[in-house]
Amino acid sequence: MSETPRSTGAPAHQNVTFSSAGTTAHGYLALPPSGQGPGVIVIQEWWGLTDHIADVADRLAAEGFVALAPDLYGGNVAHDSGEALRMLQDLPVSRGVELLSGAVDHLLALDEVTSDSVGSVGFCMGGGFVLYQAAVDPRVRAAVPFYGVIQGELPDFSGLKAEVLGHYGERDAAIPADSLDTLRETIQRQSGITPDIRLYPADHAFFNDGRPEVHDPESSALAWGSTVEFLRTQLG
Repeated sequence: MSETPRSTGAPAHQNVTFSSAGTTAHGYLALPPSGQGPGVIVIQEWWGLTDHIADVADRLAAEGFVALAPDLYGGNVAHDSGEALRMLQDLPVSRGVELLSGAVDHLLALDEVTSDSVGSVGFCMGGGFVLYQAAVDPRVRAAVPFYGVIQGELPDFSGLKAEVLGHYGERDAAIPADSLDTLRETIQRQSGITPDIRLYPADHAFFNDGRPEVHDPESSALAWGSTVEFLRTQLG
């Protein structure tokens, strides 16, 4: 595997291709300075595989994880919310889960990955896909949705094997607080797993530092620290 270190002791990163769901998929792979570690999937917002998502993968690599951000839009990136909505609507949930399953296959096949299961971290649309994927793929053992948007009905969580740590904003108009109560109760009832759902005094997309109008540095720092600790605990 070729690597492109940014600086001595920094994570190495590269664009990769791999077979997934009957097609050639693309993604962004970041390796830790040690060269190996537990595997984590990073799932994009509805904008696409942006610099922000690549930066999250780099940050996870700096913490010792092998991070793969699969490109669910095939190289396309939205430039406004209307375009983002169209791209989201053009990606059926079942197809997204299929593509993510192939990404998990690829990640776990890498010699650099030391875990036999993966973590999954996603944002907005990607946060919803964290839950959809974890509900059907027992190889996902740590699920971290950031303000995850569920498209339609909740998935069936009876097959869930992952512990869940969710980060949501109190001022997020897209995800009402009562929907989080329903999410928590449904996961617990169907799987026996009690999710850790955390609320922050913030808006939707509060972790995205590329959007200063909603970014909340304090909430982001708290959510990030707990995410890293959670992934280390669950994946080793």
